[in-house]
Amino acid sequence: MNLHTRPLRLEWLAYLLLILTTLFWGGNFVVGRAVHAEIPPLALAWWRWLVALLFILPFIVRPLWQARQIFISHWKLLSLMSLLGVTGFNTLVYLGLQSLPASNAILLLSACPVFILAFSWVLFGEKINQLQIAGMLVSLMGIIALVSKGSPLEVLNHLATGNGNLWVLSAVICWALYSALLRKRPTGLPGMAFFGLTVILGWLFLTPFYLYELLVLEQSLAFNTTSLLSIGYVAVFASIAAFLFWNKGVEILTPNRAGYFIHLIPVWGLLLASVFLGERLEAFHWLGVAFIFVGIWLATVLGRKQSG
Repeated sequence: MNLHTRPLRLEWLAYLLLILTTLFWGGNFVVGRAVHAEIPPLALAWWRWLVALLFILPFIVRPLWQARQIFISHWKLLSLMSLLGVTGFNTLVYLGLQSLPASNAILLLSACPVFILAFSWVLFGEKINQLQIAGMLVSLMGIIALVSKGSPLEVLNHLATGNGNLWVLSAVICWALYSALLRKRPTGLPGMAFFGLTVILGWLFLTPFYLYELLVLEQSLAFNTTSLLSIGYVAVFASIAAFLFWNKGVEILTPNRAGYFIHLIPVWGLLLASVFLGERLEAFHWLGVAFIFVGIWLATVLGRKQSG
């Protein structure tokens, strides 16, 4: 085996892992929409993270114990990140999918990179140039087109009608803020320990809301083949496997190169929504996605080149 074979194989392995990660994440939205009438949204989120936690618990007990002083020193930041990334993001997505087609939710979430850039600028003073600002504004136009169904003057009306857009936009904000805060992740906290800690804290934060749904709203989960398979998918594939695959892919390719694979999530999501849910894209979908992707291109690709 020559010296170039192994790195090339590793690179192809990274491509495969990152493609599978985006496929698993895209499928998460389709599952959330497919079972919206059978599994209450908070129940789906709560059981997802409980099952994921049970799977990873044997592997995180020792790293967490070794890193206990790090948690004690940074408990506020780690609690906030758990609240945003675990408690908030998927729960808000599942709430939105109660009334919003999966394709709409996926397209709205494709604007995340631009929101991450905005939060990095606001919170940490990361320098942005004119192209990146233009990208933010163009992506915002895409979001308005999606939310208003092509009628921009009706955007506030559509947000107020409880059709899921507000929930999903809140999820976008949660994930973007979580991603921006990753730069502050405590050093010395291994990746698996960080993941395990955020799952534990996020699941604990979610529990009171789940109990409210269960006891006050009287929305309970019926354990059957559909619910078990759905929870199994979002716990094992969209949570654990996606996390491990993504981290390995980033390790091989570097964060900047791996980051571009995020844009495959809406591609997979729309394809799966079309095949399994029979959803079809209308003119306003194409208009919205065009603005969002042009905005991402301006903000991330051209913008970084200009900064460089």
